[in-house]
Amino acid sequence: MKYSTLLATTATAFALAGCFSLPAGPAGPQGATGYTGATGRTGGTGATGATGYTGATGGAGATGDTGATGYTGATGSTGATGATGRTGTKGSVAPGTVVIVPAQ
Repeated sequence: MKYSTLLATTATAFALAGCFSLPAGPAGPQGATGYTGATGRTGGTGATGATGYTGATGGAGATGDTGATGYTGATGSTGATGATGRTGTKGSVAPGTVVIVPAQ
């Protein structure tokens, strides 16, 4: 009976404690700040990309056509014949002088 009385008293105390409200007490001290977590490791370096292919060489350009040959110009006319010169004056020969003219 001792236990049953004690159990009944405790149950009543808990039941009545919920009915009474007391003013809140002062705030307690702030808790300590937690530690900062460890810094993560740096990721591995990525692989280098493949080298691109070289572009194709361009084809040679077409050879140009040869130009047409020009016409030969016309032959010029022959110039007119010049006028005949005047006959010179007759020379005089001193008496006793011989003049030799070679044949043509």
